[in-house]
Amino acid sequence: MQSTRQAAPPPLAVVAMGGHAFLQSGEDHTIQIHQRNAADISAVLMTLVERGYNLVITHGNGPQVGQLMRQTDMTREEVPPMPLDVLVADTEGWLGYILQQALLNQLRRRNIQRYVVTMVTQVLVDKRDPAFSKPSKPVGRFLSQEEGEAARDELGWDIVEDAGRGWRRVVPSPAPKRVVQWRMIRESALAGHIVIAGGGGGIPIIKNAHDDYEGVEAVIDKDLTSSILAGSIGAELMIILTDVPQVYVNYKKPDQRSLNAVTMDMAEDLVAEGHFAAGSMGPKVIAIQNFLKAGGRRGLITNASTLEAALEGRGGTHFVGRL
Repeated sequence: MQSTRQAAPPPLAVVAMGGHAFLQSGEDHTIQIHQRNAADISAVLMTLVERGYNLVITHGNGPQVGQLMRQTDMTREEVPPMPLDVLVADTEGWLGYILQQALLNQLRRRNIQRYVVTMVTQVLVDKRDPAFSKPSKPVGRFLSQEEGEAARDELGWDIVEDAGRGWRRVVPSPAPKRVVQWRMIRESALAGHIVIAGGGGGIPIIKNAHDDYEGVEAVIDKDLTSSILAGSIGAELMIILTDVPQVYVNYKKPDQRSLNAVTMDMAEDLVAEGHFAAGSMGPKVIAIQNFLKAGGRRGLITNASTLEAALEGRGGTHFVGRL
């Protein structure tokens, strides 16, 4: 008698990449370099596709939105300036296109019959979030003190001195509450399509006094949005690709130590002890923690060149729930 039991669906993974996946430090902001880097990271992501994962990819946009902000500053006398939420949407579109095309080319070369879709993604934040009264996220180019003070006075920018390197605009970075398109992302991924979503942390929106959606001048941490999304769509694996092969305690100190396997309790202790900087590894570890608390099975932090070994347990830092 033939069995009627259905095969288990493919596992669902969310991969969060930084904007530097498209542009390495010191590289020119040309479209050709973005295309080359997208091709390289797409070849790495095939490691997951060939292992049978349904895949959702998120990405940062820091260098790219900074470039758009500079263009806006240089042309504001002749071209109406676009607000920051629109610039985030802009980068979602063109970075998604470049990555989508690179992934399609990789799939074709391997004769894998899957499609790729880029989704312009809105992310709801709380208009009462304290971040709106205390802008803290540096964006855009470095300015002299004179330029920064002029922008503050003429354009109403909040500015700060950034580690002795110059002055920069700072904007709110509220916590993400909900990815509006999560059901569409989940359905597309479960159908076998590779979905690119949540670019730059997603477009920040609030509910206004009329209960309508409204864009706001802010940026959302890409890893925290990825965590919310991964939990919403029921992913079992969340991967954060960064520029180091593993997570370290006492990073760049004589007693630096790499972390291989980390439980929730261990992660909470390490965060409380201040081992992970707020501007670098801190949000990544917290994002993985949030994902596991929402029901995710496994988290992984590594870099692109170590991904294959990490998936086989030979590299990276693996996070699991409480034992």
